[in-house]
Amino acid sequence: MNPDPVLRLDNRHALVTGGASGIGEATVKELARAGATVWIADLNLPAAEALAQAIGPAAHALPLDVTSPKSIEAAVAQLTRLDILVNNAGIGHVGSIETTEPEDFDRLLNVNVRAVYLVTRASLPLLLAAGSNHSAVGTIVNIASVSGLVGIKQRFAYCTSKGAIVAMTRQLAVDYPKTLRVNAICPGTVQTPFVEGYLDKFHKDTKEETRAELRARQPIGRLGRPEEIASMVRYLASDEAAFISGSLFTIDGGWTAA
Repeated sequence: MNPDPVLRLDNRHALVTGGASGIGEATVKELARAGATVWIADLNLPAAEALAQAIGPAAHALPLDVTSPKSIEAAVAQLTRLDILVNNAGIGHVGSIETTEPEDFDRLLNVNVRAVYLVTRASLPLLLAAGSNHSAVGTIVNIASVSGLVGIKQRFAYCTSKGAIVAMTRQLAVDYPKTLRVNAICPGTVQTPFVEGYLDKFHKDTKEETRAELRARQPIGRLGRPEEIASMVRYLASDEAAFISGSLFTIDGGWTAA
């Protein structure tokens, strides 16, 4: 007799912000593989549409600017139900407090913090109704970072923004203990277009040396893979994680343990 399938998300509807590339793309694929219907919400609509076409009927592209209340309202209006929200969209910045200009700081907070507030707030009625669709309550998984847990040189604005996501995760879990499960994943450095863009922008002439430094600061000796983060999203969204809320999960190759 075959064991019951685990970590399945059949009959669940999920929305992934920044879902067309990197960790978001891997998450979309993993949730769809687990049986969920997934909305790929991204500013890059052609990339989202291409990914949806590659996955098949379980995936749908959704244009979304996470910094625009009007765009968020239009996106959420297209949903009839929502069981899983993955707040993944985000940007980075390099600089100390002295070299971080106010406009840079505002931009990081706008995309990495305020947008999570806006998307979550707009999605809340659907998420709170999720429990009436099946036995599980609505689930939010925030993609934070080890940068929200420890200080990292030259990452003043980024650490600040991800620290806010950690606090937001815990606060929501306390406000909605029986009607939502809210958790955060704190990745280390993961091999994604996000990281490649950072290397191209800030370390163009020393790209490989910097890449080696990024690998070395994680004791396991390599960068993470997007699929490894996506697997944790799938677990946290599943019934097997029903007793987990307000928790932080580091996936960093031992970085924060060292």
